[in-house]
Amino acid sequence: MDALDLARWQFGVTTVYHFLFVPLTIGLGVYVAGLQTAWHLTGKEHYLRLTKFFGKLFLINFAMGVVTGIVQEFQFGMNWSEYSTFVGDVFGAPLALEALLAFFLESTFLGLWIFGWDRLPRRIHLACLWAAVIGSNLSAYFILAANAWMKHPVGYEVVDGRARMTDLWAVLTNSTALAQVPHVVAASFVVAGGFVIAVAGYRILRERGLAVLPGRRNYPAAQDATVPMRRVPDMWRTSLRAALVMTAIAGAVVAGSGDLSGQLLREQQPMKLAAAEGLRHDTAGAPFSIAPGVEVPGLLSLLAAHDPGATVQGVDDIQARYEKAFGPADYIPNLPVVFWSFRVMIGFGMATVGLSVLGLWLTRRRRGGTAKPVPGWFARLCVLALPLPAVAIISGWLLSEIGRQPWTVQGELMTAASVSPGVSLGEVATTLAVFTVLYGVLAVAEGVLLVRHVKAGPELPPIESAPAGAAPARPDDARLTPTLMY
Repeated sequence: MDALDLARWQFGVTTVYHFLFVPLTIGLGVYVAGLQTAWHLTGKEHYLRLTKFFGKLFLINFAMGVVTGIVQEFQFGMNWSEYSTFVGDVFGAPLALEALLAFFLESTFLGLWIFGWDRLPRRIHLACLWAAVIGSNLSAYFILAANAWMKHPVGYEVVDGRARMTDLWAVLTNSTALAQVPHVVAASFVVAGGFVIAVAGYRILRERGLAVLPGRRNYPAAQDATVPMRRVPDMWRTSLRAALVMTAIAGAVVAGSGDLSGQLLREQQPMKLAAAEGLRHDTAGAPFSIAPGVEVPGLLSLLAAHDPGATVQGVDDIQARYEKAFGPADYIPNLPVVFWSFRVMIGFGMATVGLSVLGLWLTRRRRGGTAKPVPGWFARLCVLALPLPAVAIISGWLLSEIGRQPWTVQGELMTAASVSPGVSLGEVATTLAVFTVLYGVLAVAEGVLLVRHVKAGPELPPIESAPAGAAPARPDDARLTPTLMY
């Protein structure tokens, strides 16, 4: 093992860890903004309680994403200086737009939202959150546009061994970016939806005094015994239904944009497509392998070209062509990782979307408008399914990045030529160990914070005392005591 291998491991560890927080931030921000919008339009207090509850989870995750994202910036200068030298003139524009426009928009208005409770007018306060959400999605766009350029470089020329940008608009409207952005952003909504579904399922079980796993001890009753128990699950049913709808719609967008991405792979990155299928030779009517030995004839050609008889290039034949075009080298990525990442992404993603569709059916309203209660077994399934969307999106990212190897910039710069010269194996090993330990500590810290907040539940309103003989006030009729969110 040399410095290049460890540098790749270090970048992979830090990137995957950071990418755990980014999708949840993007999707959860939109979900919280939707809850606050519902409170603004309806005035129902349970929307406010849900906004504050999930808003705190959103902020915990946002803070961790910022911390881990800063480390990413150091990677380019520490271990990948040759890469930075080559792409710097192209990457500078989208990354500058991300930092100076998107991130400052996001962080500034998020700060106003955090400290604006009970200080700003409701409309202005709500607008601050939506501005922050727009900023986070713009940030994703600029970063994904830069990443897409590595897979399909456009709008540039090579001068003195460096890529010089000639057309910013071409970089930002790269066909790969236009397919990748909706795919990743929609997948982020699936991740956030799966997270909310799990939290709502846990809270429903907790308020009912049921255990997540049969045979375990039951949870204690609701934290505030003065609140009628029949009212609390209704709030969580509302949050669950909203997350189910978001996940189902986002899943459809993921499928559509994924179909477009598959067609672009056939044209722009045929090696990645061939590796994802394990296809060794050019094949007309190429089959799709659900698992080794289980194939669906013509399905890969149908997915890649919308033609079951189309020819899909194979790994070995592409290797021969690349050797003629670029010289002798190994142009084949890690086939087992790419093959199984593709299937885990599809399988776990479909399972998450299927769970959302099942939940919408189970919780639909009966004739007459009465709401069906959430079955206990389904609430348990929601909790147990928490890892599925996260594993799916990480697998998709591994497919995208490992499948591009051995290129950092497709057709222009190889990974072996991108690493910093003079960086020793010991130096990379030391920083890798430090980052791994640090990230492990941060992971434990965030996990503790998230679990503690989810177990504590939302802030419940005080019940106003009623005259003797009068019916007790409903929680939705009670006024929340004025308080800052944090």
